[in-house]
Amino acid sequence: MSATTEETRGPLARATTVTMLLVIAGSASGFARDLLVAGVFGASAGTDAFMVAWTIPETAAPLLIEGALSFLLIPYFSRSVEEGRSLREVVWAAMPKAVLAFVLLSAATAAAAPLVARGLAPGIQEHDLATRCTQITSLTVLGFGLAGFCSAALRTRRIFGPPAAIYLAYNAAIVGAIAIGHDGWGITAVACGVAAGGLLMALIQAPSFIRHIGTPVRTGLATSISWTVFAPIAAFTLLRQAQVFVERFVASSLPAGSISYLNYAQKIAQVPMVASLILATVSFPVLARSIAAGDGAAAGRQVLADTWVAAAIVLPATAFLVAHAPGVVGLLLEHGAFTPDDTAATAWSMRLYCLGLLGQAVVGVLCRVYFCASRPSWYPAAAMTAGLALTAVAAPFLAGPLGVGGVALANAAGISLTAALLLSGLGAPLLVLPKRALLVSLGRLSAAAVVAAGVSFLVRPVTADLSLIVAVPCEAAVTLAVFVTAALLTGSRRDLGDALRPREGGVRL
Repeated sequence: MSATTEETRGPLARATTVTMLLVIAGSASGFARDLLVAGVFGASAGTDAFMVAWTIPETAAPLLIEGALSFLLIPYFSRSVEEGRSLREVVWAAMPKAVLAFVLLSAATAAAAPLVARGLAPGIQEHDLATRCTQITSLTVLGFGLAGFCSAALRTRRIFGPPAAIYLAYNAAIVGAIAIGHDGWGITAVACGVAAGGLLMALIQAPSFIRHIGTPVRTGLATSISWTVFAPIAAFTLLRQAQVFVERFVASSLPAGSISYLNYAQKIAQVPMVASLILATVSFPVLARSIAAGDGAAAGRQVLADTWVAAAIVLPATAFLVAHAPGVVGLLLEHGAFTPDDTAATAWSMRLYCLGLLGQAVVGVLCRVYFCASRPSWYPAAAMTAGLALTAVAAPFLAGPLGVGGVALANAAGISLTAALLLSGLGAPLLVLPKRALLVSLGRLSAAAVVAAGVSFLVRPVTADLSLIVAVPCEAAVTLAVFVTAALLTGSRRDLGDALRPREGGVRL
């Protein structure tokens, strides 16, 4: 093992640990937020109106924080460092145009709020409330943009703590706004908290940004980044987010509360998906530098490891949530205004939505590769278009017999198709990816998940008489134990060794 590999391995392992802890804390605060919203406001026409407005930050987050902007800036900053340029000068040269764009987009979103609310949910009952909340949440475009820009610069510098802590600040602002204003402002208080939280995301990164990137510098350096290369990345991100638009469009014509059921189901189910992408998030600057240096073999090994780890996290979670959805939703949400009927509808939606979690994770890992080239590919946007088309066709068709669960199932089908297309299109010249080995590994893990889900369904009668606070952890432990056993029996121990083994030119934990 080379000294270089050891030097890279240690910081990456520490960064992954710190990021995981902060993501867990952020997810926990997100649960507290969702519990509070469900308990105080339940699932009604008013919460549906807010969920329409929440589409703005839900779209801005993948576009400006977790996805498109980072896919553009981290490779650009990494290439600049590889070329010997100062990261400080490059970052501050790009800042003015970025800030101007964020301000203009935020203002345009606020101005278009009535059209946005009507277009996203034409059948919604509380259109005026949805418009008002949308105008407030439009401020997140500015806040998320600033937060995403700072995050990309810090991650390029291998600083991961402050970027991973932003959702703690975001959720704290929302919880605080609900506590202060729910009596006087109603659901609008949540929208105000969302707007304030977006700005707080940027503010908490500012000290670290100044310390590690540097204070503003005027160098006259021309920004060599062409914002036209942002187009394929933004198109992919918006098309992916458009699945939510389709869901809410179709669900707005279903009984009141349907949009809220989908939202609550997705919020719970996406926790393991987000956790599964931690390694891919931390290793992204390393991947970008490998591709910039033309080391396709190292890049391929990193993508293989990232995908395997993501699947190994998300598949047992899928098995558990499919088998025990009612208990999980009941434990987390059935308080205050959230009724048993709300629990049943949310659990039904979550079971079907979870069938697409592996696809979500695979898309999250593989799309990064396409965007590491000097000119990002349009192929991910095309693959996402195919997935979105399937969702759009299937959602209204399945909503008839399956209700709100049919919309969730259509989402799962669409994202799974996109994952398959992204995998089929990946390869040289960006990297050398052993697709057959990857598919075999994913097949072993998927088989283990099916076994775990089957056993979990069988043990449900055993835990039926226990309180949920006891039953749900016991059921989770059983599901995980069965999954690990089945995975080892199918040969996944060798895959684990390959994923974690350090190699020259690559990065492993």
